[in-house]
Amino acid sequence: MILKAAIAVLLIVLSVDVFAQDPRSTAELASFGDLFQKECRDSGVVGASFLLIDRGRIAAERHFGTMEKGKTEPVSDDTIYHWASNTKPFTGIAIMQLRDRGLLKLDDPVTKYLPELRAVHNRFGSMDAITIRMLMTHSAGFRNPTWPWDKGETWEPFEPTEYSQLVAMFPYTEILFKPGSKFSYSNLGIIFLGRIIENLSGEDYEVYIDKNILRPLEMYHTYFDATPPYLLKHRPHSYYIENGKLTQARFDANTGITVSNGGLNAPLADMVKYLKFLLGDPAQRDAYNGVLARTSLEEMWRPELPTTVDANGNTGFTTDIGLIFFVDKTLGRRHLGHGGDQNGFISYIDFDPDQRKAAVIVFNTNIIYPEGTPPENDVVSRLRKGVRKLFAN
Repeated sequence: MILKAAIAVLLIVLSVDVFAQDPRSTAELASFGDLFQKECRDSGVVGASFLLIDRGRIAAERHFGTMEKGKTEPVSDDTIYHWASNTKPFTGIAIMQLRDRGLLKLDDPVTKYLPELRAVHNRFGSMDAITIRMLMTHSAGFRNPTWPWDKGETWEPFEPTEYSQLVAMFPYTEILFKPGSKFSYSNLGIIFLGRIIENLSGEDYEVYIDKNILRPLEMYHTYFDATPPYLLKHRPHSYYIENGKLTQARFDANTGITVSNGGLNAPLADMVKYLKFLLGDPAQRDAYNGVLARTSLEEMWRPELPTTVDANGNTGFTTDIGLIFFVDKTLGRRHLGHGGDQNGFISYIDFDPDQRKAAVIVFNTNIIYPEGTPPENDVVSRLRKGVRKLFAN
């Protein structure tokens, strides 16, 4: 017991040691930790986690709540959250790997690898003019949702389960604006990137990502879709809160052919390894370059297009889009990230490779607000604003 207590004290010391010479940062971090706990408690969030990395070390880690409503098991760094659209950067990294191996070029026409897309209606010109780069910058002109129908019927799959279902709809699909002319978030476009990865590698998307990204980064408890039985004890339930009513979302929802959009499940402990890869931990440089060269990551972080609307078409968005990653320059320095929102889970990843600082905030509860709710009345928006302040010093 004495040994366990000593270890616990040591971990607490380590969690704040990186800020020991900056009292202002220490105070800001403590203040955010208190805010995180209060906002989650007051809003009815069932479980949530926050983590901050500074110069390759975990500077702060906070967990709130439980794995399941009405149960006592707390969330922790072993809790396996669903990361939704934070899967997309993994897809982008895989595309860059294939590019670096000489198997594709970013400005190749998508139809070179997916000729079936020529069946899509494009009043702006040939489908051969749409490139892989356009898919990566959400500027190819495809609609946002994978499936244009959702009546909420119990018999409807969570997402289409076969690529052939999409192919059958290509003659009834249209390009919505001149490709390359603007940003418009498209989950459909990312599916095509996943399909290209499969066609060029000869492997399922999940297998390719596991062999070429997850295993090299030692993310051994990370997987796609259905949870393996031996990890079920770490898998939380997820929830929606609307008009004060809590409802449980599907458990282990099958993302089907949209796996390259949002099928990733991982514990915070594994996501730390991914963040250190993005930040460029000098101690792991050789291993990380085995995943993707630093120059190629930097290429993904260069702004390609402005994004004047968010993924849902709301105005006031202030970032640019790189190759999959979003780039925000409003803080006066380079600030990158991506978000995810699906099946009751919400996650945001922010990182600054120049400061070698990264933050994660993730929830197993999605609070649905009335349309037009201002950001200051949205708990997630308030907490995201608080996270960004931690990058400003």
